[in-house]
Amino acid sequence: MQPDKAISFRISRQPLATFAWLLIATACGVIVAVLPLGVALGIFGLAALFIVAIITPLAALIALLILAPLRTLIATESTFQLPLDIGQLTLGAMLLAWVIYRTARGERLLRPVWSPVYLPVLLFTVAAGLTAFSATSLGSWLNEWLKWLQMLVLIALALTFGGGRRWEWLLFGLVLSGVANGIIGVYEFFGGSGADHLLLPSGNYRAFGTFGQPNPFGGFMGLIAPLALMAALGYTIRLWQTWRSRRIVSLESITAPLFYTAASLIIVVGVGISWSRGAWLGFAVSILALAFALPRKAWQSAALLLIVVGGSMLLWSTGRLPATITERVNSATEELFAFDDVRAVEITPENYAVVERLAHWQAALRMAAANPFLGVGMGNYEVVYPDYRLINWPFPLGHAHNYYLNVLAEAGMIGLLAYSFMWGGVIWITWRTRRHPDLLARLTAVGLLGTWTYLSIHSLTDNLYVNNLFLHLGVMLGLLAVLHRQTWKGAPVRLS
Repeated sequence: MQPDKAISFRISRQPLATFAWLLIATACGVIVAVLPLGVALGIFGLAALFIVAIITPLAALIALLILAPLRTLIATESTFQLPLDIGQLTLGAMLLAWVIYRTARGERLLRPVWSPVYLPVLLFTVAAGLTAFSATSLGSWLNEWLKWLQMLVLIALALTFGGGRRWEWLLFGLVLSGVANGIIGVYEFFGGSGADHLLLPSGNYRAFGTFGQPNPFGGFMGLIAPLALMAALGYTIRLWQTWRSRRIVSLESITAPLFYTAASLIIVVGVGISWSRGAWLGFAVSILALAFALPRKAWQSAALLLIVVGGSMLLWSTGRLPATITERVNSATEELFAFDDVRAVEITPENYAVVERLAHWQAALRMAAANPFLGVGMGNYEVVYPDYRLINWPFPLGHAHNYYLNVLAEAGMIGLLAYSFMWGGVIWITWRTRRHPDLLARLTAVGLLGTWTYLSIHSLTDNLYVNNLFLHLGVMLGLLAVLHRQTWKGAPVRLS
């Protein structure tokens, strides 16, 4: 008798895989047949993003940065409407994929890592949250307050998977998102938009990218420009150092300098062709900040700053700049530093834009005077505008066209103090991060300092927390948190 043998049943996986693919193909066919083509493509795109996010979360974050500014374009030009805007959908898909990715690997969702960057952002988030008690529309308040909560989430995510040298992918994603919108802006400038109301005397058109308006597009370009310029400088110096030490130049080593140099050119051109005076002024001041922060020694900073300012003044005084540019800059400074009671001003085609902006500034001050401590509630400027508007200006612009006055109106003195402390604290942390031992990381910190400078200046004439740009600011703050931790916590870095 043969000993009893264990009987085992093994089911082949091939039929199961075939069946699964048939189900997927059937589902795709049903989606294409039943839904409009645009909706079907959107579903397939989100599915692809979800799969990529499971494989590598950094790729999903880069996709988020590129797709998020499409919000206005989809809302105004698309034949179908998404249940949420594209930025929120991609953020949700990325977070869900991140949960699956960490769970499948048996890892914790987040590794609690403290960074001082949290503190100022958290302080303003709490101050903005208090304004719920004074808000007329809780829905508008929640929509605005969630922006800051999402920024905190993005800081945490950046700290979780941006360690080591992976933070360079965060930098790449931010600059690539600027390039994508900048290319669209160049196309519009040369007639691609056909928007007659944006026609310039030269026969070109003011560029607006995917933002619908030139000013926020110029703001987006201005926020990314300092980072792109410093990345181009950093990777070029790294290439030169490699050549000097090894006398070897590989294709991989020259790719990054070429990309960031081309990206800088496209993005800076984007600032110019937006024809936004706020963007031009902010970019000019951010260049001064870069010149001051770039050298390590104070005397070098002062000398470089003097050279930049002196060269600019020489070009201006000798008339080397185009007259259209100098006239527009002059008008920008006149608007920025002129504040009058415009209730009795006669409105003409020449002064309409100036008076409209001043009227909305005045409405914001009236809101703050009536609600000095907590304001009218975050996101409620447009909601309560009819109660505080000037008689000749019945239609709100959505915000006060000066973010500091907007915060004062919506969050009161408490909110404005918290907002000022937030960016003051962030700038101080960024300045300290200039001590990072890695050259590229140090220059990236300098670029971030230029970005914060740009934001502070352009906010005098506009609100840049629109069209999902707060997501980019959240990633920038996360990038700062990663670099600051490496600088002061002794995290291992590869010196270049």
